[in-house]
Formats: sequence, structure tokens, C-alpha cells
Amino acid sequence: MIGIFDSGFGGLSILKYFLKSLPDYNYIYLGDNARAPYGSRSEDTIYNYAKEAMDFLFSKKCKIVIIACNTVSAVALRKLQQEYLPKNYPKKRILGIIRPLSEYVAIDKNIKKLGIIGTKATINSKVYEKEILKLNSKIKIIKQKAPLLVPLIEERWIKKPETKMILKKYLRKLKMKQVDGLILACTHYSFLLKYIQNIMHRKCKIFNSGEIIAESFKKYINRHTELKIKKSKNPSREFFVTDSIIEFREIGEKFLGEKIKMINKIRL
Repeated sequence: MIGIFDSGFGGLSILKYFLKSLPDYNYIYLGDNARAPYGSRSEDTIYNYAKEAMDFLFSKKCKIVIIACNTVSAVALRKLQQEYLPKNYPKKRILGIIRPLSEYVAIDKNIKKLGIIGTKATINSKVYEKEILKLNSKIKIIKQKAPLLVPLIEERWIKKPETKMILKKYLRKLKMKQVDGLILACTHYSFLLKYIQNIMHRKCKIFNSGEIIAESFKKYINRHTELKIKKSKNPSREFFVTDSIIEFREIGEKFLGEKIKMINKIRL
């Protein structure tokens, strides 16, 4: 069983590519929509929320969990891997989404100036900057916090002129600096991709994080056969949320790109 965790709906845009690239596996998705968004919360709070989510997913017999949330990956992943896992689940694995994307971007020879847009927690962590510069110190990185975008997306204000105006303001600096590439360091932002492409200049490459992460994970499980993550003849998809099932289905199906049959509400 493969677990996918996100603070809300955005991780479904990652799961969508997992289902395309690795369709023959069993998946459990957990969205902590009762406490979303995580982006403006403290590091301790994010870490504690993440621990509760991991406990739940491992109790459901997940052998590995993908944290499909940039904020949790940026703030809590290392501590989860170095402290939480050894003490509690030494045979399990927790992976984030920042390293595979950073590795992919760092080897792109066309990227000289890179823009990163994300939540306050992700940008303040400097985790993308650290990972990318370790691999390619020549890339110049320009960052931009965009705290208002997640609430606007979850309120379904995607097409509202106010959202487009705010997005344009956030992207102004990156456009003026003429970045060659742009990382959308929040899974929610894929919903605004069309508008981001229209705002940025044509030569700016916007990285498809879902596709990159799914391909990286495929290579990972092929290397780590000791995890014994097996294919299934009748693969299952289970969805768990901590708040409104109706809202999760309505928004989540747009992120996932398909119908969600069964959603269970839990309390962490």
C-alpha cells in the first residue's frame, strides 16, 4: 500500500500522475482539510500534524508515504525521516516532493535564472534553494511568497478577476527578472497554470511537478525491492479526509481529473 498525504486537496494533482505512471498499485490518500492550509502555521505545528497523519497511514498498512505537500516536505520531512521513523516505524519510508523536482531542475542546462513561488512556510524554509544549489551552484534563484493563492483556489475563486490580479502581482518580480524556469512550489498552483503561462514570458519553462515526481518514484521503488511494494490485479484507491466530504469531492475531482467513488471522514 502506498500512502499519499497532503494538507488538503493539492496532493491529488500529484496522485493523478501516480495513477497514470503506476496504475497497478494500491493507494491511500489522506487530506487534512480540517486544518488546511498549513502554509502559515509554525514549524512545530506542521510537524505535529504530519506525525498524526503518518500514524494514521502506517496504521492502514502503508509501506511508504509520499508527502505530496510542499509545505510539509519543506518544514517537517527531515525531522520525520531522522527522528520519527527510527523511533516508531524503522522499516517504513517517508518521501517528499522537493528533492526529485530539485534534481530535475538542477540538471536542466537551459535554466540560468529560476523563479520559485510558494507558501510562506516553503519559501522561508529555503529548502528548494538549498537542494538546487547543492546540485548546481550556478543557478540564480528568485523567490516569491504567495500566501493568498491557496485560500482563493480552495474558495473556487480561480476565474475571478481578483485572483488574476493578485497572481499577476506575485509574478511581477519573476517576470521582470526574466527567469528561464518557474517552480510552482505548492501543488494547488497547478490550477492556475493557464493564467501563470499567460502572465510569464513565452521562454519561461514551468515545470510539471506531478509528472516529474511520479517518474522519480517509479525509479525509487524499482531500486528498493526490499520494500516489497507489489502490484495488484485489482488496485484499490481509498480516500480519507478530516472535514467536509462533499467539499473534498467537489474540489478534489477537479484536482484528480476523475470521479472519487468513496471518501471516509476521520479524526486525527
